[in-house]
Amino acid sequence: MDTIASLFSFITTPVSWVIVQFHKVYGALFGDDTGWAWGLSIVSLVILIRICLIPLFVKQIKATRAMQTLQPEMKKIQERYKNDKQRQSEEMMKLYKETGTNPLSSCLPILAQSPFFFALYHVLNSIANNDTIGSINQSLLDSAQKAHIFGAPLAAKFTDSSADITALDASLTTVRIVTAVMIVLMSASQFYTQRQLMTKNVDTTVKTPFMQQQKMLMYVFPIMFAVFGINFPVGVLVYWLTTNVWTMGQQMYVIHNNPTPGSKAQAAYLERLFKHVTRHGKTRNRRERAIVKAIVVKGRDRNEHERKFINGLSKENLAAQADGTVVTSEASAVETAEDGTPTTPKRQQPKRQTKAQRQSGGAKTTDDDEPKNEPISLSKTDEPEDAKPAAAAKKAAPKPGAGGRSKAQSGQRKGQQRPKSPSKK
Repeated sequence: MDTIASLFSFITTPVSWVIVQFHKVYGALFGDDTGWAWGLSIVSLVILIRICLIPLFVKQIKATRAMQTLQPEMKKIQERYKNDKQRQSEEMMKLYKETGTNPLSSCLPILAQSPFFFALYHVLNSIANNDTIGSINQSLLDSAQKAHIFGAPLAAKFTDSSADITALDASLTTVRIVTAVMIVLMSASQFYTQRQLMTKNVDTTVKTPFMQQQKMLMYVFPIMFAVFGINFPVGVLVYWLTTNVWTMGQQMYVIHNNPTPGSKAQAAYLERLFKHVTRHGKTRNRRERAIVKAIVVKGRDRNEHERKFINGLSKENLAAQADGTVVTSEASAVETAEDGTPTTPKRQQPKRQTKAQRQSGGAKTTDDDEPKNEPISLSKTDEPEDAKPAAAAKKAAPKPGAGGRSKAQSGQRKGQQRPKSPSKK
């Protein structure tokens, strides 16, 4: 074990130095030999490491999203070459190469954090064995051995014997209770983190073996933590519990603000965004504009939640634009040229006139038209006396073709007809 620790001294020395620097700060506040000083030093080490790993975490999110978008293509390859595993693997590698994705990218934060976890384990194990390591000299070693976290020494384990616990000035029952509670919390936080990812931030429209694999890991990881946790010192349990809680909070933030398309988290996010946009008539920040822009660009490829969001905006007389902004429907109806200047609106066609209007010489006058001088019609009482007999004679005269249908109704050719010769009386 000492040989392995010496081989990894390049990482144990920096880790021990960071713990010592934090211990100086917290020791001045709580005392050098207290569990608060050493425990908070370990917690601060975790926070520092996780802050440094944020770029890898962002890369992990992008890699996970890319893998989720490839799930339909991966499923097609698996179904096409289900009897040829070698060809299936070749096509999978070809797909990864063409899209620039890497399945191992989702494991980068864990892989990058493993050396620090290994180094901290050896530092605490050396404290338990009363061995100096890295920047921890004999005086700091004596101070660390006196430190207790809830009555359990920093270097104590669940599997330690009663003699070992007594040598660290502690009770075996207290140590086992504290370590058991920490192991349960560590496993529970890991299970909740994985379950939150599977139930809220996974596209439920795609069913692939990748999802079954993630579901299996949801139960495997907590069991692994429970099995190996009984061999971890209390200080390592503090480290691992802190990093699990950090991961859980970090993932909750990502799911809440940048969910996976097609997931339940996206449906909840778009519902919150819809309420805000309908209340204020605009998006709040760059992140919201980026999400609205991505939805608009998809067009017909939108999922159910995105279509519901766009249709809801239309019902509220709002429209999402290509740049991610949201405007009223009246404003979006104004056409713009490529340079952004508004174009001249199209001329509306005049209303079509009826046949009666065309025969009467035009459409009816509106309020804006000028009044026309029309002849004043005479009533029956105003007609001259000499016009009455002529009118009566005109009424009494029989109409041509009165006994049957007219020429137009009988199907004969319209237009001027040759006059018939007068009949002899």
